[in-house]
Amino acid sequence: MFIVGLTFDLKTDYIFKEEDPPDANAEFDHPSTIDVICEAIESLGYKTKRIGNIRNLLENIDNLGVDIVFNISEGLTGRNRESQVPILLEMKNIPFVGSDGLTLALTLDKIMTKKIMIAEKIPTPKFFEAKSSENYEMDSLKYPLIVKPRFEGSSKGLSDKSRVENEAQLKEQIDFIVKTYKQPALVEEFISGSEYTVAIIGNDENLEVFPPVQIKIDGRLKLGDKFYTFNRIFSDRLEYICPAKINASLRDKIMDLARRTYLAVECRDFGRVDFRIDEEGRLYVLEINPLPSLSTEDVFMTIARYLGTTYSSMIDKIIKSALKRYNLVA
Repeated sequence: MFIVGLTFDLKTDYIFKEEDPPDANAEFDHPSTIDVICEAIESLGYKTKRIGNIRNLLENIDNLGVDIVFNISEGLTGRNRESQVPILLEMKNIPFVGSDGLTLALTLDKIMTKKIMIAEKIPTPKFFEAKSSENYEMDSLKYPLIVKPRFEGSSKGLSDKSRVENEAQLKEQIDFIVKTYKQPALVEEFISGSEYTVAIIGNDENLEVFPPVQIKIDGRLKLGDKFYTFNRIFSDRLEYICPAKINASLRDKIMDLARRTYLAVECRDFGRVDFRIDEEGRLYVLEINPLPSLSTEDVFMTIARYLGTTYSSMIDKIIKSALKRYNLVA
């Protein structure tokens, strides 16, 4: 029987250090998510083997006993943490589902991602990097701004204070990011308007770009100044609406831009692209996530319901995309 290994990080395995922020393990998965993924894979006729995190992989790398690894591991420390598992697997010539180390490192670093988008003429909010509250240049950026950690995911470091309207608020938030997350801050022009996300499965030109999912916060589709925060993600204040309440022309523009972004960073097998549209209808890519959540409460499940299909079928599409890429037959 074809065996699929699963690499992952669990929230319950994370040991908080004294200086850690409360969202230090935000990117990691709940055990229930791993259970659901394994059940889905096994329902497709595969056998699963739970490998776990990078430490477990290191200990067992020469005796994994799997045909392919389904990687959703976020890694442990540093800007390149998401690359840890893929690089080990690549080094050992073990096939794996998902993007390689280069793409994962590039996309976790929001500033490097934005440089690629600018080079590819993909619209993204104007930005600057701040290494301290005394060391930055605003150039032509205008308030309001939003302040984020340079290389974090899952809305880590984002709260209602992240949107700033003056120099005093900006300096305070830069200080918070630099001191709390031990990294530079990414400061962007805040895009007031509506927000969307697009899931993609596939490789190169063989992509399935799914209909945009619209983000509703506090019952509002026209978000204005509202945005993703760490607290909102884990509350009932955030909803995913599919199909998005937009016309066909805008839908097609969003889907095309998602495809371009996915290809620009050479994403593999699956990913998700996040957008904001301002009050004048201008479209901006906020980021691309090649390790999106596969929780049954997240976007991929929302799309499955809209399409009248199952969570398992979405997982099947992802695995088959990787198998085709490696010329493997299950």
